[in-house]
Amino acid sequence: MTVIRAARLFDGQSLHEDCAVWLEDARIVAVRPGTEAPTNAERLPASLLLAPGFIDLQVNGGGGVLFNDQIDARALGRIAAAHAHAGSTAILPTLISGTRPQLQAALQAADDAMAQQVPGIVGLHLEGPFIAGTRRGIHPADAVTSLTDADVEMLCRPFPAPLLVTLAPETTTPARIHRLAQAGIIVFAGHTEATYEQVLAGLEAGISGFTHLYNAMSAFTSRAPGTVGAALDRATVPAGIIADGLHVHLASLRIAFAAKGPDALFLVSDAMPTAGSDCTGFSLGGERIHLHEGRLVNDAGTLAGAHLTLAEAVRVVVRDAGLPLEAALRMATATPARVARLADRGRIGAGHVADLVALDTGLAVTAVWQSGMRLR
Repeated sequence: MTVIRAARLFDGQSLHEDCAVWLEDARIVAVRPGTEAPTNAERLPASLLLAPGFIDLQVNGGGGVLFNDQIDARALGRIAAAHAHAGSTAILPTLISGTRPQLQAALQAADDAMAQQVPGIVGLHLEGPFIAGTRRGIHPADAVTSLTDADVEMLCRPFPAPLLVTLAPETTTPARIHRLAQAGIIVFAGHTEATYEQVLAGLEAGISGFTHLYNAMSAFTSRAPGTVGAALDRATVPAGIIADGLHVHLASLRIAFAAKGPDALFLVSDAMPTAGSDCTGFSLGGERIHLHEGRLVNDAGTLAGAHLTLAEAVRVVVRDAGLPLEAALRMATATPARVARLADRGRIGAGHVADLVALDTGLAVTAVWQSGMRLR
């Protein structure tokens, strides 16, 4: 049994003063007033805030590894470890528009990683290849394709954890989207040229969220609201957002927050191999990607994912965008946990996985616990 006493605690919903958290093995067994903590409890400095471990639903790489380049459980372990050290204790590793054999390999790699209990791997995100070629961004052009009945059958095979699939609704049929959703797959709209009306049809069919709001989707205009307009108009439908100060203007971030709030808007890193690493470049689909002044771009200057961790995104939301601390933390913990159907994560409460982070007054991560084990 481990007991941690914190002068300030964010439980996934709100802030509390002077609390003690009891951990046993990988679970939280109790949260009580700090005055009930035993004398041998670990007492955090009064300046630190204890919060749930961050949950990142879009992680392409980290620690020098790109999932597309090494599609196996060992690579997932390295990626997850890099992000855990930075405070993201649960991630959905994300494959960027792979070929059909790569999709099958990714499903197997994630299954293997979870069977081996690789810390931090809690599911899988397949971002494409069923997307619009006009909105592919950095995704390899030769991988982009349309969703077929055979693809639906492959994706609907039993999988032991949350599976998130990003697709462009206009490139397939509502019937296929419905089949995916009925099979328990979390279907998001992204990398799409869809009209407002096409998005609404997709939502009716079973789409339940949006991938990296604003980026790689049809824009909002006065007479054609597009995918962005549909996402903002449907306030309760979840949307991920990349808060690095590069992918989304701070004013756009605030507008999205005003429309959706912290229970529907959540943070994603869209992290690439440079996150949690000293590497400064990598290749994706035959293109060289460079890190320059915090920005990842190809030779043409197209943004290529993000050099970002979720802890850094929280700091941008609070420090630069001026949003409330509680909201920013919820957008990195309880909200993505609910979106990914991870019922026992994203909160500090009895029965939840003992994933915790300690943050200093500048919101830098100073300590991490993953499944009850202290990493730093």
